[in-house]
Amino acid sequence: MKDITEREFTELVGFVKQTYGINLLHKKTLVCGRLNNYIVQSGFQSFSEYFSHVKSDHTGKSGVILVNKLTTNHTYFLREPQHFEFLERVILPYYAANEARKKDLRVWSAGCSTGEEPYTLAILINSYFGVKKYGWDTKILATDISTVVLEQAQKAVYASTQLEKLPERWREQYFTKIDAESSIVKDSIRQEVIFRRFNLMNEMFPFKKKFHLIFCRNVMIYFDAETKVKLINRFYDHMEPGGYLFIGHSESINRHESNYQFVAPAIYRKV
Repeated sequence: MKDITEREFTELVGFVKQTYGINLLHKKTLVCGRLNNYIVQSGFQSFSEYFSHVKSDHTGKSGVILVNKLTTNHTYFLREPQHFEFLERVILPYYAANEARKKDLRVWSAGCSTGEEPYTLAILINSYFGVKKYGWDTKILATDISTVVLEQAQKAVYASTQLEKLPERWREQYFTKIDAESSIVKDSIRQEVIFRRFNLMNEMFPFKKKFHLIFCRNVMIYFDAETKVKLINRFYDHMEPGGYLFIGHSESINRHESNYQFVAPAIYRKV
């Protein structure tokens, strides 16, 4: 098979950006490296033939495989721990006091990858409330565009080395050892997380209620500035007043592009 032509690469970049928001303009080497073998093994004679197949597949499955091949899903438990410290020290006490009558805390992990983030959130919330959690609805919506990582997240099985950063009491209380090398998240926590496939580029968000907390960390690094601003403003529109948005520490929000107010590094609030 011949190398990807400039026209084919431009076509791919445009399709992926429009459909999934991911900017591959300067990732030609990555694109070739990750797609070449798959295209050959799948029996396609050229990139053009493969792209035509992806675009004509109305089930969307081919597009999902394409995204799975092109994106890196690197995450771990308690990633960027300052966020979880702020959640425990400031945010949960606030909602425990102000939502005590409704007992409703709506949380969205957008770009949840293999599940470490939403499970960490579920464990932290459970640990904070303790016996007082009775009657509260704190279920976490966890979404990602990749079916591969969602399947892995739903299995909730992690290597023992992946749990090393967690407090020992959490490892004992919220995980069950399968063997010396792996553990599974206990049902009480798994039941607190709802996994769904969702494309953040959807113009309409189908959620009936607005969120108190949105975690979208290290996802927008794949987006260009225009796509990022549009997404941040959609988050704003689907957030309760007083709600918090968490982004990655390598990301930022320009105060002229959004009504969010800066609270702490990579933490913003809808005031």
